[in-house]
Amino acid sequence: MSRGTSLSIEKPEVLISPNGVFSAGFYSVGDNAFCFAIWFSNSRTVVWMANRDQPVNGKRSKLSLQKNGNILLTDAGKFTVWATNTVSLSSVQLSLHNTGNLVLRNLEGVILWESFDFPTDTLLPKQPLTRNTKLVSSRSHTNYSSGFYELFYDNDNLLSLLFNGPDVSSIYWPDPWLVSWEAGRTSYNNSRIAVLNSLGNFSSSDDFNFMSNDYGAMVHRRLTLGYDGNIQLYSWEEERQTWVVSWQAIQRPCTIHGACGANSLCSYVIGSSRKCSCLPGYKMKNSTDWSYGCEPEFDISCNKNESKFLLLSHADFYGYDFGFFPNYTFDQCINVCLQACDCKAFQYNFHEDTSSWNCYPKTLLLNGYHSSYFIGDIYLKLPKSKYDSYVNHAEQFSLVCSNKGTIELARTYVDSRVNGTVKFMLWFACGVGGLEVICIFVVWCLLIRTRKSSGADKQGYVIAATGFKKFTYAELKRATKGFTEEIGRGAWGAVYKGVLSDKRVAAIKRLNEANQGEDVFLAEVSIIGRLNHMNLIDMWGYCVEGKHRLLVYEYMEHGSLAKNLSSNVLDWRKMFEIALGTAKGLAYLHEECLEWVLHCDVKPQNILLDSNYHPKVADFGLSKLQDRGDLNNSSFSRMRGTRGYMAPEWVFNLPITSKVDVYSYGIVVLEMVTGKSTIMGVHTIVAGVEAEHTRLVTWVREAKNREATTTTTTSWIEDIIDPTKEDIWDMGKVKILVEVALQCVEEDKDARPTMSQVVKMLVHCENGST
Repeated sequence: MSRGTSLSIEKPEVLISPNGVFSAGFYSVGDNAFCFAIWFSNSRTVVWMANRDQPVNGKRSKLSLQKNGNILLTDAGKFTVWATNTVSLSSVQLSLHNTGNLVLRNLEGVILWESFDFPTDTLLPKQPLTRNTKLVSSRSHTNYSSGFYELFYDNDNLLSLLFNGPDVSSIYWPDPWLVSWEAGRTSYNNSRIAVLNSLGNFSSSDDFNFMSNDYGAMVHRRLTLGYDGNIQLYSWEEERQTWVVSWQAIQRPCTIHGACGANSLCSYVIGSSRKCSCLPGYKMKNSTDWSYGCEPEFDISCNKNESKFLLLSHADFYGYDFGFFPNYTFDQCINVCLQACDCKAFQYNFHEDTSSWNCYPKTLLLNGYHSSYFIGDIYLKLPKSKYDSYVNHAEQFSLVCSNKGTIELARTYVDSRVNGTVKFMLWFACGVGGLEVICIFVVWCLLIRTRKSSGADKQGYVIAATGFKKFTYAELKRATKGFTEEIGRGAWGAVYKGVLSDKRVAAIKRLNEANQGEDVFLAEVSIIGRLNHMNLIDMWGYCVEGKHRLLVYEYMEHGSLAKNLSSNVLDWRKMFEIALGTAKGLAYLHEECLEWVLHCDVKPQNILLDSNYHPKVADFGLSKLQDRGDLNNSSFSRMRGTRGYMAPEWVFNLPITSKVDVYSYGIVVLEMVTGKSTIMGVHTIVAGVEAEHTRLVTWVREAKNREATTTTTTSWIEDIIDPTKEDIWDMGKVKILVEVALQCVEEDKDARPTMSQVVKMLVHCENGST
C-alpha cells in the first residue's frame, strides 16, 4: 500500500507476502464484527490483530494510509478505533514481509512502524519479545479479545507467565516458590529479549532455552499464548494440513492459575481436556464461562458450632493462606479455621523434611486443582445444616464410575397401521445409513492406522516415556522387596535390584525426593526414549505416582566399571574393549542419534558392564540436548558433572560442546590404565620425600616427557600402568590407548578429537595396525 490508498472492508482486498505464506486484511471475529489482522494464508490462523478489543462494523469500515504517513482504522467511516500515529514528510509504503511482519517505511528505508513491535498473543520466528512487549492471550477459542494471561519479562528480568484476572493476579510460571537459579534462570540480564528461530530453537536472555521436538525441520512455526494460559510452540504439518504442538511450557494444565475460577476444582486426565467442577455447596456464576468461577449456595455463620468440614482428598488451592501454622494437630487446625469468619477451608499436610503436620487456613479458594498424584487434602468449611446434602456432591471428586443399576429408556408407541410404502422407505433408509456408518468406520480405522505408521512421532507435543511400560509404585516396591537390595547410588538417587512380574531382573532407580523435580525425571526418560545402541543402557519403564519418580532399567550383572576397577577381574583385553565400546556409545550420542545429546557426566560409575563385560553408558539425567547446526552456542544454566572429570570449559565459562564428554572419557581411560583415581590425585616421590598432590593428567604427561629427555631401559608406559595387572596383553596397543586418552584431555577443546575419531583410532589399533 502507498500513501493515499486504503483497504475497504466491503471489498475482498488483502495484502499478501511475496512468498504467499501470510495475508493481512479484515478478519471476521463475530456477527458483523471485524478486526484488521495478519494470518497464515493456508490455515487462516491469526497471528496479529490491530483492534482485537474494538472490532469494526462490516460496512464502510476501512484501513487508510494517509498522506502524512499515519495509518488509520475507521469504524463505519466515522470513528477511529486504531492508528499508528506515525508522521512522514516523504512518501511511505506499507508492505507485508515474508516473515509475517507488517512494515511501514519511508523512501529512505527508515522503518516508522512494524507489527513485530506490537504482538498480540503470538510470536513468529525472528520476532523478538522484549522488555517493552508482551503476549496477551485471547479470551476464548472464539473470542479474540484480550484474555487473562500474559507472557512478559518481570521486574527480576525473568520471562514469566501471569494470570491477570478480574480480581487477583499471580505469576504461575516458572513455579513461584522457586528462586531464579532453582528454576534454571538468571536474573542478571538487562537485555530482556527472547527470540524463536525458524528451525525451532527458542532462546531467552534469562537462560531459558528450548528446542521443538521437530527441531531442524523447515516448517511454518508460531509460539502462541493460548486462552488456557499455556504457552505452546506449533509446527505446521503439511501432510495432514494441520498445526501440531511441538513444545509447551506447562505439562499439567490444572496448575495454571485461574484455570477454573474461584471456588472450583480443575481435574485433568491425560488424553482429554481439563475439567472444571464447583465445590460442594457452590454453583457456577456464569453457566457459559468458567473464569467467573462458582459462588456459595449458603451463608457461613461465625458461630463455630454451626460449621462442619468436608474432606476433599488429593486437592489443593495454591496461595491465599491467612497464616502458616507448623506442627499443628488436626484439632488445632480446625479451631484456627473455625475462629476466623472469613476462613473458607484449610489444607493439612505432612511434611517429611520436618516430620511435622502443617496447617494452612485459606480465605480465598483460588487456583484449585484435583489430582490423584497430589499428596495433600483440603477440608472445606460448610454449614452443618446442609452438610449431608453436600456430601453426595463431593463423591464426584473420587473419579469412581459405577455401572450399577439399569436406566430404562423412554418408549414411544405408534399406531401399527402404517402405510406399506412409508415402512419400506424407512427400512431402506436405515439400511443405507447403516452401510454408510460401517464404511465410515472402516475408513476411519484405516486412516488411524496409516497415521500411526507414518508419523507417530508427530502427534502434538511429546509425552515423556509413552513408548515404555508405566509401572505402579506398588509393583516396583514389590519387585524390590521394599527397596532392600541397593546396588548403586548417585547424585539423583539410589538404584535397587528387583525382579519384575515377568521374572526379568531389573535395576530400579529411585530418584531422591529432594531432587526429584519433573525436569530431572523427564530429561532422563525422554532422552533415553530416543536412544537405541548396544553400548547404551536400555530402559524398560518408569513410574510417576505422587511424589514417587522411578526408572526401570535392564540389570547389568557386573555392575559399574568403578566397582570392577578395584578388582582384578579386568584384563588388558577386556579394558581395551570397554574403552572402545564406551567410545562407540558416546559417538552415537554425539553424532548418530536423532537428537544431539551431551552426557555431561562420563565417569566409571556411569559405565555399566553386562554378563560378558560389554560396556553400556548409563545415567543421562545431566545430559543436554544440543543444537544440530550450532553446537558452539550451547547454553547451560549451571555446571554439570563430577569433580575430576569436568573439562576446563566448565570452570572458565567457555562454550560447552561435545568435547566436554571427550575430556571426561580421556580421564576415564587414564584411570583404567593407571589404576589411579583422578579425584584422589597422584602422589610423587622426589628424593625420597613425598611431594604434593599431582593431577593424574600431569603425572602421565610428565612420565611420557621423561622418556624423551632421559635414558632408561623401561618404557614410560610400564611406569604408569596399573602394577596389579599382570600378563600384558599387547604393550603397543596399551600405549596407543594412553596416547588417545592424552589427546582427549587437551586443555584446548579444539585440539581434542571427536568421539567418532576416537572410535576410528581404536578400531584401527584393534585390527592390528599401530
